[in-house]
Amino acid sequence: MSEEKQQATRNRGPVRGPRPGGGPGGMMVQGAKVKDFKGTLTRLLTYLKSRKFHLIAVFLTAIISTVFMIVGPKLMGKVTTKIFEGLMMKFKGVPGAEIDFDYVGKILLILIGLYVISALFSYLQQYIMAGVAQKVVYDLRSAVDEKLGRLPLKYYDNHSHGDTLSRVTNDIDTIGTTLQQSITQFITSFITIIGIIIMMLTISPMLTLISIAATGISVFVLKPIMVRSQKYFAKQQRSLGQLNGHIEEMYTGHPIIKAFSHEEKAKKQFDEVNEQLYDAGWRAQFISGVIMPLMSFVSNLGYVFICIVGGIYVTKGFITVGDIQAFIQYSKQLSQPITQTANIANIIQSTIAAAERVFELLDEPEQIEETVKVEQLPSVKGKVSFEHVDFGYTDDKIIIQDMNIDVQPGQTVAIVGPTGAGKTTLINLLMRFYELNNGAIKIDDIDIKDISREELRKTFGMVLQDTWLFNGTIKENIAYGRLNATEEEIYKAAKAAHADHFIRTLPDGYDTVLNEEASNISQGQRQLLTIARAILANPPIMILDEATSSVDTRTEVFIQKAMTTLMQGRTNFVIAHRLSTIRDADIILVMNHGTVIEQGNHLELLAKNGFYADLYNSQFAEQKPAV
Repeated sequence: MSEEKQQATRNRGPVRGPRPGGGPGGMMVQGAKVKDFKGTLTRLLTYLKSRKFHLIAVFLTAIISTVFMIVGPKLMGKVTTKIFEGLMMKFKGVPGAEIDFDYVGKILLILIGLYVISALFSYLQQYIMAGVAQKVVYDLRSAVDEKLGRLPLKYYDNHSHGDTLSRVTNDIDTIGTTLQQSITQFITSFITIIGIIIMMLTISPMLTLISIAATGISVFVLKPIMVRSQKYFAKQQRSLGQLNGHIEEMYTGHPIIKAFSHEEKAKKQFDEVNEQLYDAGWRAQFISGVIMPLMSFVSNLGYVFICIVGGIYVTKGFITVGDIQAFIQYSKQLSQPITQTANIANIIQSTIAAAERVFELLDEPEQIEETVKVEQLPSVKGKVSFEHVDFGYTDDKIIIQDMNIDVQPGQTVAIVGPTGAGKTTLINLLMRFYELNNGAIKIDDIDIKDISREELRKTFGMVLQDTWLFNGTIKENIAYGRLNATEEEIYKAAKAAHADHFIRTLPDGYDTVLNEEASNISQGQRQLLTIARAILANPPIMILDEATSSVDTRTEVFIQKAMTTLMQGRTNFVIAHRLSTIRDADIILVMNHGTVIEQGNHLELLAKNGFYADLYNSQFAEQKPAV
């Protein structure tokens, strides 16, 4: 990975390793259709099982609402027939012939009542289903959130953050929208189709057969189109995830992109991904857009035949004028729920594609299950040992081989070496962010595999070069080290870290709100806050990662003083490229290609005149002024 790419993906979590696999964040191959439509749909429906009584209520309210609505055309037909009969008798000159407006009025009042009741039950149906849909979305988001906490760092190294965010937001929102809107439409449409067919059969079985035949033809025509559209909806969701990933990386690394003048390259990459999304979206919408015109065409053909045959039946007296009018209404109403069902089938393609992406995340391999033998560590002294440790980010590339380290309590261990030597990897293993291939790491002679990750990490404090502060007050950020700390303890920790003075000079002091990137304070001030956080946590073992390599000299003095305070009475691991900062370390581990090649204190290693001596002399030779 290039330097600018590494910088652009900073602040993604704790200490990071390389990202095997290449590509934009390990993005999945695009264009793949839904792998298991039936399985994904069945799994999605399991989230509705616990709400079966709500769904029954939705179904019942849908039946009542739809039945009251369906009865309307039949009653309107009776009104039409009554008016037609009265007019015909008047036309024939029958004495005393008139239109029975009392009968018409009663029917109209009944109709108004039916439509009001139908509307009320329709509202109730939507209200219940909205609660069900939002609860399912809540459960899915909760499951994903819990899953993200159980995933190993290897997952985050291999997956674009934007793609993961797209699964958590866009894909789950798609599922929620479908459940809330499309499911109720589907239930209503299904009941409407059944109800209309029953009402049509009561009027004329022959006309009903013509209408159903037209519907059957439309289904036969639409099926291959719906199957074809499925793969484009899947591709659209994946392209959207890749676009989100690209935008997230470019936004995070915006200063680096500017510094290296890569604006055009970033724009070109965006255009390529955007073009892929456009192509997938256009094809998906175009193919799905063909469905409605075809439905309308076939429905209109059926409508023509119904009018012809119905007109013949009326002239022969088989059915009344009101019946044919009601049947024509039913025929037109039948096409609407079928069209809605076709559109919903379209939406379901996209929803299943989204659900599959969410379930892929939920099915990712989790951290190795803990086999806790030590529930709680006794008072940790700080002894640390690496025994024949082998490790690789992938099984075919072992980067640490047969590492053996023995650190006594209270010792300061400096880890030095060129880029890629394995310094950061060593810390990752110590914190158990990754699992070993072979060997063991022990704290106070207890294997870290026998300790819960939570209990293990309580024994460590970390001060990294890339500070992590969240959007909140300074007081809240310091207290993140120990959430139950009192205000006095927070102030004491800030003073020990030499941060109290600058904090009190801010307009709101400890209540100053840091923005999302904490860019409203300087890099050095951010560093001091993380030191204060570590001091407050008071862990027995400290990890310091190049903590003073990017601040001004005056701030570095403050940081070094704070570091001295922080390191007292505990075991310390210090990663630094500047060898002048670790001369007083008890042990210096010199690493290269994942192996400890030299070990000793500063003077011992200089006397060996080996790799460390070469590193040390090269740094100070570079610092000598030119003659």
